[in-house]
Amino acid sequence: MVSMKEIAAACGVSVATVSKALSDHHDIGEKTKQHVREVADQMGYLPNLSARYLKTNRSYNLGVLFEDAAQSGLTHDFFSGVLESLKNTAQSRGYDITFLNTLSPDMSYVERALYRGFDGVAIACFDFSNPKVQELLSSSVKVVTVDYIADNRTAVVSDNVDGMTRLMDYILSQGHTRIAYIHGDEGRVTRQRLASYCRSLGEHGIGITEEYIKPALYRDRQLTYDRTMELLSLGEPPTCIIYPDDVAAFGGFNAIRARGLQFPEDISVAGYDGIRMMQYMEPRLTTVRQDMEALGRLAAESLIDEIEHPMATAPTIHTVEGQLLKGQTVRRI
Repeated sequence: MVSMKEIAAACGVSVATVSKALSDHHDIGEKTKQHVREVADQMGYLPNLSARYLKTNRSYNLGVLFEDAAQSGLTHDFFSGVLESLKNTAQSRGYDITFLNTLSPDMSYVERALYRGFDGVAIACFDFSNPKVQELLSSSVKVVTVDYIADNRTAVVSDNVDGMTRLMDYILSQGHTRIAYIHGDEGRVTRQRLASYCRSLGEHGIGITEEYIKPALYRDRQLTYDRTMELLSLGEPPTCIIYPDDVAAFGGFNAIRARGLQFPEDISVAGYDGIRMMQYMEPRLTTVRQDMEALGRLAAESLIDEIEHPMATAPTIHTVEGQLLKGQTVRRI
């Protein structure tokens, strides 16, 4: 096994410098850290995790609690991107991640986190009304939430108000006044987007047509198919339909085609999330891209900062802006 002494000799530095570089101490320059780490990797150095734990009282392991309503797991296009970024950032800071969901179902989330010795837990896209989740949020375990704001906890959230405002402003600028919104599950994200949708209409002097607002579920293509059929059957159907997310929008596309219509020639459509695969379709979907990389990175950085500097950090809400992708599915009328 390669020792720190051997790495120090190869780098031309002291053993203390190697130790500090591998432990990410702040009194070592980034250039030196990078050089030492590269040499350590080339030499096949493996840290003694037991000694590291005894020295720092940390496991360097983060728990991730993730589950969406559709039970799609890591096939979830949006959250898989967030979690990939979270994992990469954690690993770059010397931490591993373990999914909390996979442990014994007889244990509470708090018990699982303590049993595994997690330094902290990131919670993403979960049923936050679940008593076990609330127990975790109320515990002494360090927690950061993604797309949910909890009392006295750091949260990383998308700016849903700004995202929907940008989307609505663009659709309105194309001359549309009959704009329908099929929204997702009840919750903070949906309430913010729906409020922004209604406010945008009001600011342009357009009344809210209740029959243009349809409840559905995120990523549920069958339900958006049904809701789209309802909208297309109205005496005065909308000229544009906004879907809960890009995946659910597929159900809407199928309904439009089933009626012998085309988009955007006969009706305009827009999604939300900006998942990569939808930008390869023709015509290219008009949507709002959420910054999955920034959400995951900030979640990991915030949690690790709280773990490593507990006295110097305070609960913070980090809001991440999205980007309007104009695409080709909203035509000017």
